[in-house]
Amino acid sequence: MQVDEEAVGPVLNRLRRAQGQLAGVIAMIEAGRDCKDVVTQLAAVSRALDRAGFKIVASGMRQCLAEAEQGGAPMSEAELEKLFLALA
Repeated sequence: MQVDEEAVGPVLNRLRRAQGQLAGVIAMIEAGRDCKDVVTQLAAVSRALDRAGFKIVASGMRQCLAEAEQGGAPMSEAELEKLFLALA
């Protein structure tokens, strides 16, 4: 199963945003910035990664439903649960 074409753009944008934010966190730590500022920026990285992950899970669920409607082998409930728990 792959990330569907509709989701690829938003997922990549969120991952790139997280990558840039993470570079900012590293620079802040190296510069000796205030801990509160570092934690605030790190929280933004976490949100960007979470949003990308949820978009991927939603894409997988959409494919699962589409395949089931077309008579294909849908993703099992256990596989979907594993995807969701991986984000926790």
